[in-house]
Amino acid sequence: MKEFIKKLWATMRRPATKISLGTLTLGGFIAGVIFWGGFNTALEVTNTEQFCISCHSMRDNVYPELQKTIHWSNRSGVRATCPDCHVPHNWTDKIARKMQASKEVFAQVFGVIGTREKFLEKRLELAQHEWARFSANGSKECKACHSYASMQFDKMRPTSRFQMQHAAQTDQSCIDCHKGIAHELPAEMDSTGGLLGKLISRSHSTDFNKGAPIYSINFLEMYVDKDLKQDGGVLEPASMVTILEEDDKAAKVTLTGWRKMKGFGRVIYEDFGLNIASAALSKEVAQSQTDIRTFETKEDDLTGLTWQRVEVDLWVKKADFLDTIDPIWTEAKQAYDTNCSLCHTQPDVAHFDANTWPGMFDGMMGFVNFDQATQALVLKYLQKHSSTFVEH
Repeated sequence: MKEFIKKLWATMRRPATKISLGTLTLGGFIAGVIFWGGFNTALEVTNTEQFCISCHSMRDNVYPELQKTIHWSNRSGVRATCPDCHVPHNWTDKIARKMQASKEVFAQVFGVIGTREKFLEKRLELAQHEWARFSANGSKECKACHSYASMQFDKMRPTSRFQMQHAAQTDQSCIDCHKGIAHELPAEMDSTGGLLGKLISRSHSTDFNKGAPIYSINFLEMYVDKDLKQDGGVLEPASMVTILEEDDKAAKVTLTGWRKMKGFGRVIYEDFGLNIASAALSKEVAQSQTDIRTFETKEDDLTGLTWQRVEVDLWVKKADFLDTIDPIWTEAKQAYDTNCSLCHTQPDVAHFDANTWPGMFDGMMGFVNFDQATQALVLKYLQKHSSTFVEH
């Protein structure tokens, strides 16, 4: 055997004297095809759901969560598997992702997340890595199926339409709002993601008394009619309305504020000259001669824009309202103090005025995991406690 190996090695090293250049080229081409075919076959094997759940840390933790979501089972029969969401679809990014995944192989071999307890300890870190990847590429994997250009906004519920049209205008990354869409959120996110849940739980005891003010804790649909059929717009979180009448399921409320006299005047602001949004009316209500009542107009010296004071009576579902604003400010303050100090010392709330805070706040949003309703609540807290409202 030893002599055979020596002869074989000598033959392999000896220059070819009887093989033509064409034969060598053809042989090299065939060998290349075989190698490339084998490489791609192996690559595709690693892009299957079966391969992903061959590791028990995936099979026992995140895979059962996926099976409870609409991405797993829905009326259209289309299922998103692990590689559909977590492996880039174009070849260059796919290879880069595979190289990056070598660290995951190391973690699996050495049991870094080998138990349920270890997985939960690492869950936030793992999630943040994946969220950062989605944010960096604009959620390309999501948009392979979900395209802004293909969405029928007119068939969406008012709250969904309002948020999705805004996202489409800026080509927003899906993951900005849809964390937890296929898997459970890490427990450490309770301080942010749990804010809305706490307020909703508290809202179950809210009384809807005629003449009393109530405060929204979410984006809430408004309707022109008592049967809640005709779209009236969307009420912003932390906005006050006054109850006119109510029945078992709905309440008629009055919204007062100011709007800018440009376009359709759909956005209602809390007060003159302040960009503190209270609602976005439907186009039909904003242009109506009967649904909306108009009063005096004033010109803003800073912008030169004309503002108009308005009132509108609309119907809302009797849900997600509080009869006092204080719990909203308490939860929003805690979310701001907890999350906006992770990267730096956050500015004092009264350091900026109400119209400056939106721009400052937008710059912070890339570094925290707020859903859209929480963003709106925290921003409203900052504006309402800004230098505009602080007595000097």
